[in-house]
Amino acid sequence: MATVSDHGLKKIVWQKIQETIIADCKKSEVWKILILDQFTTKLLTSCCKMSDLMSEGITIVEDLFKCREPVPEMKAIYFMSPTSKCVDAFIEDFKTKPKYKAAYVYFTDYCSDDLFSKMKSYCAKYIRVCKEICISFLPHEAQVFTCDDPGSFRNIYSPNSGDKGKTLETLADQIVTLCATLDEYPGIRFKKDSSMYNAKHLAELVDKKLSNHYEMDDKGKKKEKTHAQLLIVERGFDPVSPILHELTYQAMAYDLIPIKNDVYKYKSKDGSEKEALLNDDDLLWVRLRHMHIAEVSEQIPKLVKEIAAKKKQPDGKITISGLSQLMKKMPSVRKQVSQKTVHLNLTEDCMNQHEKKLCKAEQDLAVGLDSEGQKVKDPMRTLLPVLLNTYSVYDKIRAVLLYIFSLNGTTEENLSKLIQNVKNEDRQEMILNWKELGVSIISTPNLFSRKPPRKDRSQNDTYDLSRWTPVIKDVMEDAVENKLDSKEWPHQSECPAAWNGSGAVSARQKQKTSSQEGRRSASRLIVFIIGGMSHSEMRCAYEVTQAVKSCEVIIGSSHIVTPTSLLDDIQALTKAPTHAPTETFTIVVEDTKV
Repeated sequence: MATVSDHGLKKIVWQKIQETIIADCKKSEVWKILILDQFTTKLLTSCCKMSDLMSEGITIVEDLFKCREPVPEMKAIYFMSPTSKCVDAFIEDFKTKPKYKAAYVYFTDYCSDDLFSKMKSYCAKYIRVCKEICISFLPHEAQVFTCDDPGSFRNIYSPNSGDKGKTLETLADQIVTLCATLDEYPGIRFKKDSSMYNAKHLAELVDKKLSNHYEMDDKGKKKEKTHAQLLIVERGFDPVSPILHELTYQAMAYDLIPIKNDVYKYKSKDGSEKEALLNDDDLLWVRLRHMHIAEVSEQIPKLVKEIAAKKKQPDGKITISGLSQLMKKMPSVRKQVSQKTVHLNLTEDCMNQHEKKLCKAEQDLAVGLDSEGQKVKDPMRTLLPVLLNTYSVYDKIRAVLLYIFSLNGTTEENLSKLIQNVKNEDRQEMILNWKELGVSIISTPNLFSRKPPRKDRSQNDTYDLSRWTPVIKDVMEDAVENKLDSKEWPHQSECPAAWNGSGAVSARQKQKTSSQEGRRSASRLIVFIIGGMSHSEMRCAYEVTQAVKSCEVIIGSSHIVTPTSLLDDIQALTKAPTHAPTETFTIVVEDTKV
């Protein structure tokens, strides 16, 4: 039996792949070759391991664009995006001398008539199956998905871009495949904004494409609306959350530590380089990632002591070298101990990078109140100590932005002084270009502007350095409770009945049903953020789901941002485009890569 990860969206995607690609594969007893492009490599890596594929009769996985040796006695499965580049590469495999006995072709989304005709004209006699399975998104976590398109940020928000329309079309297609994979036909709402219209445009596109998709149902019936809701917002809706120093474990780690492609690199006690993959297969990571770093620091030593106690270790002192010895002596607990060693290192790295005074200043600016609940009357007095300190340029820019956001914009004269105080005018676009997202940077004297009201969470038991709550959490809770203002959140299309989160209650009220399967039969709230989502916003989807339990919240975006990556993208909006380096991809075999 396949040992694929049993985690929400990932499980659903793997099941769909099994029901389509794998089911066709099993009709033939012959083992097959699986050929992937860059996107489908990422897709499969996100939801299964090589061992899962082998157990389903797939013996070799190859890259569509690399030179491959012909295997004329074997059949090949092509799982690829419906692009000219992929179709041309496929045709090359059969155009002159066929590399394989036959081809089973599966597209991630709809293939245009032109591409299909081109493929048919060259390779018709070799194609045994040709299907569109509609999975053009990546399941990043159990309740998180991305469209794997960081470049969409520039295409949508750069004043020099001519690709906005095409990019929104592509994002709409990807959102439709998410809904189809979840078997949902949601009502759609968007955040109305007087200065930005991307959310409205995307909502219209998704509505139209969903209607077309379900009109082409295999059973010849038009699908009725399901009890689900899709909310679409833009990044400028909440500029604070993605640049604030967060102290929950996952958000803090991705902000302060150079983690790339979810791989954390660290040095072991003997000085050797180690790597750890931070994903849903690491159950300790799943357990800890949304906790405050203070709680994580307490939890890890306790968990390590649990192992030591089970194995009758008399020494209560926890050291990395001690864990290493434990691993050598007891192979049966090696993986479990290894995970705890990883998180012991990662926690220490986070705490070593933590700046308490900086975090306090940021919280005061973001919330508008100090830790005693007193209003911050002069935000400049809060900002100045940060500018006079030796913090990095990025940290100072983040604080300056929080100051500007707290005032809904500042004067040109004041902004010029702030940029001079940061002492790096080459990075001023990191501040100025927020206007491209519809965020006020320069205040307009004749325009009355005030911040939208926030939920009162002053009675919540929170840490002084974690008083800010992402705005998207207010939205999620209001949506589940059916409290969204229809003027601010117009309906592009409505649910068949009044949305109430399947009898949903307040996101602070506990319910008895706690199983994930129970939520599967209830409502779904899907939130899509144009322009990137932060790890703190991802966390909110889990928190609201856990609190409500009658509604599963799924959050997605074009990509995931860290404070540094977002500032870099903001700066690049008004610069000439640069070509990103070619990425390399791997398939995971158990806990290693090949």
